[in-house]
Amino acid sequence: MPVAVVGGGQAGLSISWHLVQRGIEHVVLERHTIAHEWQHARWDSFCLVTPNWQCRLPGWPYRGEDPDGFMLKDEVVEYVRDYAASFRPPVHEGVAVTKLTPSTDGGYTLTTSAGQIAADQVVLAVGGYHLPVVPPYATALPDTVVQVHSQQYRSPGRLPAGDVLVVGTGQSGAQIAEDLHLAGRRVHLAVGSAPRIARRYRGRDMVDWLHDMGHYDMPVEQHRDGEAARMGTNHYVTGRDGGRDIDLRRFALEGMQLYGPLTGVRGGRFTFAPELTANLDRADRVDDNAKDLVDAHIERTGADAPAEPRYTPVWAPQTEPESLDVDRIAAVVWAIGFRADWSWVKVPVFDGAGYPTHARGVTAAPGMYVLGLPWLHTWGSGRFAGIARDAEFLADRITELTSAGAPTGLSRTLAVAAASSAARIA
Repeated sequence: MPVAVVGGGQAGLSISWHLVQRGIEHVVLERHTIAHEWQHARWDSFCLVTPNWQCRLPGWPYRGEDPDGFMLKDEVVEYVRDYAASFRPPVHEGVAVTKLTPSTDGGYTLTTSAGQIAADQVVLAVGGYHLPVVPPYATALPDTVVQVHSQQYRSPGRLPAGDVLVVGTGQSGAQIAEDLHLAGRRVHLAVGSAPRIARRYRGRDMVDWLHDMGHYDMPVEQHRDGEAARMGTNHYVTGRDGGRDIDLRRFALEGMQLYGPLTGVRGGRFTFAPELTANLDRADRVDDNAKDLVDAHIERTGADAPAEPRYTPVWAPQTEPESLDVDRIAAVVWAIGFRADWSWVKVPVFDGAGYPTHARGVTAAPGMYVLGLPWLHTWGSGRFAGIARDAEFLADRITELTSAGAPTGLSRTLAVAAASSAARIA
């Protein structure tokens, strides 16, 4: 097989689209089903935080009537599945890849739930969010406290009655805290160092301004943090109900209890670092800095935009709460992210932290690529539109290697079980 793509999400489908257009034989292996993560690993009220117009997978721009809106979960699932149906990619659903190794005669061998597959080139389009993170001290909580990761959270009604502690204020944690708060649940929120950004400023969505300023096109090498930007936390904001800011200070005025980062569970109490004020202030500064950039852009280009006053904090903590009785909490939502698991890839392309080293998705191993990672090339790489550009770049590299004569020793018959073949999109 000339090319094997591991992962049938938006990244895997995007590279497949380009390979189909170029007539390059390939197979896409998806351990679940197309759009599985969107359907089964998001909460009920989930929606995109980027406007619909940014949904521009290769050959499949957003076709709806609300380009400035934010697709709900089921709409995202439909968008991705319709995309797959539009070009009939060679997807085999229900085929899990458990090991990837170099082959002695060139190329790679993939061990799958349907047998072994040989491929001259391989694209790892599995993202970087593999294993939910739950801290070790979670085991100190009594069985009376229900614990779920953000990946498992679905709705306020599925948690037991009583107070809920949400840990983490990245995009998922902040939005889940809002979901619970709007449902009338008493929420305790451990506020981390995640930045925030306004939904709109001076008459436009902030995404529109940042797009016009070229921020989504900035290569990671030009970022002030360099490749460390890949490990950063996204700004919290929401597309809910047409899009709005997430203002944790206002939530506090309305009864949400805010704390600094959770540090442990000891003696029947949750303990928190006294960093709430610092984290709220830091998030506000990031938002203010983004607005400074917009103001400078408007001044420089002469764009017609209304004046708008800056955000004024509506609440500030009077103390730094450092503990909370475990007995007060009925459920904990862990929203502290995921860790990558590349243990199944037996190819030496990883750094000391286990991250695949690459240049714009091209690894040092001939014919091996990664796609769909945050900041793979630019800030936009984790978004539909950015994935499209990255996929085209890698398709060019695959085409070049194929034309130059990729390893031929692995051009053997694809050994995918008949059951998986039946799952191919027709």
